[in-house]
Amino acid sequence: MSEIVGDRIRNRMSELGLSQSELARRVGVRQPTISRLLMGEAAGSRHLHVIARELGTTPQYLTGETDDPSEGALPAPTPEALAEQLDLVEIKELDLKFGMGATYLDVPVAPESRFFSASWLRNYTTSHPDQLFFARGIGDSMAPTILDSDMVLVDCTQKTPLMGDQIWAIAYGMTGMIKRLRPMPDGSVKILSDNERVPPEIAVDGEMHVLGRVVAVIRKV
Repeated sequence: MSEIVGDRIRNRMSELGLSQSELARRVGVRQPTISRLLMGEAAGSRHLHVIARELGTTPQYLTGETDDPSEGALPAPTPEALAEQLDLVEIKELDLKFGMGATYLDVPVAPESRFFSASWLRNYTTSHPDQLFFARGIGDSMAPTILDSDMVLVDCTQKTPLMGDQIWAIAYGMTGMIKRLRPMPDGSVKILSDNERVPPEIAVDGEMHVLGRVVAVIRKV
């Protein structure tokens, strides 16, 4: 039976494109444990039912009691299904570091996804998750309000700074920034930093593009 277990685990891993280390990570064991199973040295492993689940089959198939890998197997839950069960929503995180003159915006940026509590997000915004993104701050121009490497949540449905001194994610001079904005009577916008050592700037005639309003700051303690 030990050879059958090893062969069938190996075949399922090949079909799913899983390495020994990845399967071990999913099961919660060390890689040598998987290696011993593949070599037929641990057919009676107590982890066999978890391994079967991660391989989309059953312990009965792995041990040779049935030749149908799908007989009695429960489909692995998708990330979307798990998120729905746990009341999580997907938010894009852009690897675009905002700061004091920070990052040039003509550099291609690949978004990544993270899942966050929907109820937690509702404390800050009612906008749809597709209209939100996270980014990391860099530098100290907004200290002490936003510190280096703080995460900021940006609501892209808010693009017009009608109320003075709120914090916004902007593009100014081809760079990304997190700044306070103050609309001026002549139509220009004053760009302000919370760090008093950083002088303000004035944006006129469409020089500045608003990406969204910062509605939350997340900081490690």
